[in-house]
Amino acid sequence: MVSLALVALLHAVLGYAFVSGLALRVVKVVTGPLETFEVQDTKVEEEPPPPPPELEEIPPYVPPPEVVVETIAPPQPTITIQTETPRPEPVRVTPPQPEPPAPAGPTKRAEPKRKFSNQIGERDYPSDALRAGQEGVTVARFTIGVDGKVAPGSCSIQTSSGSKSLDERTCSLIERRFEYKPALANGQPVQETRSQAFRWEIPK
Repeated sequence: MVSLALVALLHAVLGYAFVSGLALRVVKVVTGPLETFEVQDTKVEEEPPPPPPELEEIPPYVPPPEVVVETIAPPQPTITIQTETPRPEPVRVTPPQPEPPAPAGPTKRAEPKRKFSNQIGERDYPSDALRAGQEGVTVARFTIGVDGKVAPGSCSIQTSSGSKSLDERTCSLIERRFEYKPALANGQPVQETRSQAFRWEIPK
């Protein structure tokens, strides 16, 4: 321990001596005589300032042209309408109208020429049929010509009376005695065929 203390003390002394010696030397150097001298000012010729820079001529402000943006509408769809051309109607040729017929005349059936001429009476009764007591209704069919007379041979029996004598006498009287005003069609005389019934009765 003593040795260590001695060593430390020795170091402390040496350190102090070293520091103090250096300080004296520095002081000695600084405290020596100072040499003075004059410094002459040297005039520096000033160069003239450079000329001011030339200002570039600024052109007047021209606003940019207005750009008009046109909006192009989309193309409209093409609508195709198909129309059917009607077919021409055929030309109708109207036939010439026939001449109007002449005014129609009267149309009527044949009528008795005299009021009581076309009748069969009691006096016409056949004697044999009368004696036999034969009676009945005969229906005869006959044709009246355009002259109003009954055409010969045109009379026929449609319905018999049951007596041949009565039937034959009926047609005989019709063709021999009966006369008519002829039938008319549009004013023109025409033939007419008709049927007529005749009743045979024995007079009381």
